[in-house]
This record gives sequence, structure tokens and C-alpha cells, in this order.
Amino acid sequence: MDKFMKYANFFFTSLGFEAYSTESRPPTDSLRNKLVFWGSLANLGIAGLGEFIYFYLAIAEGNLLEAVTVMSYIGFITVGLTKIFFIKWKKPALSALVQELEDLFPRGKVQEAKFKLEEYLGSCSRISFNYGLLYFILIWTFNLYPIMELIVFEKWLMVREVGKMLPYLLYIPWKWDDNWTYYMLLVALNIAGYTSASAQISTDLLLCSVATQVVMHFDYLARSMENHNLSGDWPEDSRFICEVVRYHERILRLSDVVNNILGIPLLLNFMVSSFVICFVGFQMTVGVSPDMITKLFLYLVSSMSQVYMICHYGQMVADASTGLSVAVYNQNWSHADARYQRALILIIARAQKTTYLKATIFLDITRSTMTDLLQISYKFFALLRTMYVQ
Repeated sequence: MDKFMKYANFFFTSLGFEAYSTESRPPTDSLRNKLVFWGSLANLGIAGLGEFIYFYLAIAEGNLLEAVTVMSYIGFITVGLTKIFFIKWKKPALSALVQELEDLFPRGKVQEAKFKLEEYLGSCSRISFNYGLLYFILIWTFNLYPIMELIVFEKWLMVREVGKMLPYLLYIPWKWDDNWTYYMLLVALNIAGYTSASAQISTDLLLCSVATQVVMHFDYLARSMENHNLSGDWPEDSRFICEVVRYHERILRLSDVVNNILGIPLLLNFMVSSFVICFVGFQMTVGVSPDMITKLFLYLVSSMSQVYMICHYGQMVADASTGLSVAVYNQNWSHADARYQRALILIIARAQKTTYLKATIFLDITRSTMTDLLQISYKFFALLRTMYVQ
């Protein structure tokens, strides 16, 4: 179980935060962790306030390009803060969810083989590692970009004077570029960027881990149904069908809990991502420097990868839930008792009601959601381009 959660827990721990506790993982909150957690969030909130003020001033001056740039940063901070606060708020429910997953988790080599545990764990670990690495590269590219510009263009190549710059645009009510406060701000903004990125990475990887296990249980249940050899004896077969129904209900409850915990953050994530993709695409088409395009392209790829990963797991859950109905039909039920056959009809009917990852009641998450989001982003992009040209 810990191997499924290790990447998510790594980024949660880096924020001084423990997302859940179970019997095998008792709470270990300490004063140091609390100081790191609340200090990081306070620093991120102050940075967000400075960016919001900068956005207001840019709009007042009619500087659309800078306003759009700052809005993409504000969106990034908003998603990070929302996700981490919802995880903290829903920690008891999340702890109960993980405890339920631990109770269902296969134990022993025989059970692990039946569940195909290594296959699901390998897939989850590969996606988690690559996704975390992509976001890690993104945030440190943004954080270290001003320093690298200074070193490469001014100190090494000596092609232009760069001067002291900060990684993000925000309002600062004092002159900071000619005194020691520049270094203080540079460190604070680096920490703020990492905090927001880690809040998003950790929550997304938590979803990845939980969704993978839900799919694993759906698939195991489907294989068990399809490959089960019926005895034709009603008392024996009825015990099997009762176990199947109970197991199915537990998986469905797990899916409902996941949607209850992450529904609102996912909805906000999709809403903000549509604007961020639009804003970043707009910046890339208005004649920025080649090195800036590289930085923006990485941001665009990371934002789209985040949305696609969520949609991918939403599709996997939907496919696995409906796959049970096909497995039930493929079972060799023709010689079974009539009461058993009637029970199968009810299981098929329930399994055909697709189980979705939900961004609240407004959005069922599948791969088609990605298409809808890109269409919305393009419409906003076209609107921004029209406003900018005029």
C-alpha cells in the first residue's frame, strides 16, 4: 500500500503535511511540520496577494499582456491552495478511505497474483514518477529562470544587460532591486512556487494511486465473475453471488468517497486550467523571446498533462465499472439455478450504470472532458487575440 502512495506522500511530507493516517500509519504531527506547513501557505498567500494587486494595476494601465501573464500565475496558486486546503479539511474522510483500501488490499503472493498487483503498481509508479518529474522541472525552470538569464546572457555571453529579476510578476511596495531584500524575495518566491506545485502534484498523485486501486478491484471482481465455475447448487452459488454483491458495493462506496473528497478541487482545477492554457497560449503568440517561449511551452505541456492524467484515470474507472457487466454476461450461467440467473440480471443492471470520477455533480470526468476543455480554452484564446489586436 505504501508503494502506491509513496510519491504522493513524498510531496505531502515536503510541505510538512500528513494527508491521512491509518492503523498502519499513525499520525505523526509535530511542531516542526506545522510551522513548515502554515509558514509555506502564508508565504504562498502573500505572493498571491501581490500578484492580484499587480493584475489590478496592469488592467488599470491597459497592459493586457502583463495582466494575462499574472493571471496564469494567480490560477496556478489558486489551484494549489484549494487542493491542499480541501485535503486538510477532508483528512478524516481520506483516512477512512485509505483504511478501507488497506482492508481490501491483497495479501500474500497468491492474492497479489490474482489481483495482478505488480502490473497495477508498476503502471501507477511510472505515471507518478514521470508526472512528478515533469512538474518538478517546470517549477524550477520558472524559479531559476532569472538567475540563469543573468548568468548566461549577462555574465557569460555578455550579449545584454539583464539585471536583477524575480521569477514572477507581483506588486512590491518598495524598491527591491538594489538592496538585500532582492535575495529575500527571490528565496520567498522560490518557496512559494514550490509550495503551489507540490500541493498540486501531491493531490494529483493521490488521485492517481486511489483510482488505480479502484480500477484494480473492479477488474479483479470482473475476472472472478467471468472465470467462476458454477456448481448448479443454489445454496453454494448464492453464497458466491452474495460475496460478489458485497464486494461490488464496497468498491462503489470507495468511488463515492473519492468524489466527495476531490470533487470541488477537481472542478476548480478544470475551470482554472482552461484559462491557464488559454493565457499561456496567448503569451506564446504575441512575439515573446525564444527563451521565454521555451519556458511557456513547458508550462503549457505541464498544465495539459495534469488535465489529461486526471481524465485518463476517470476513463479507466468508467471502463472498469462497466466492464463488470460484460464479465457477468460471459459467465457460464446457462445451467445455473433460475434464482441465480435473476440475481445476475440485477448485477448487470447496476454495473451498466457507469461509475465516474466526478468534478462535483457538474462534470463526469472521462477523456472526452479533455476535448471539451481544449475547446473552451481555444474560444477564450480567440477572444483574447481579438482584444489584443484591436
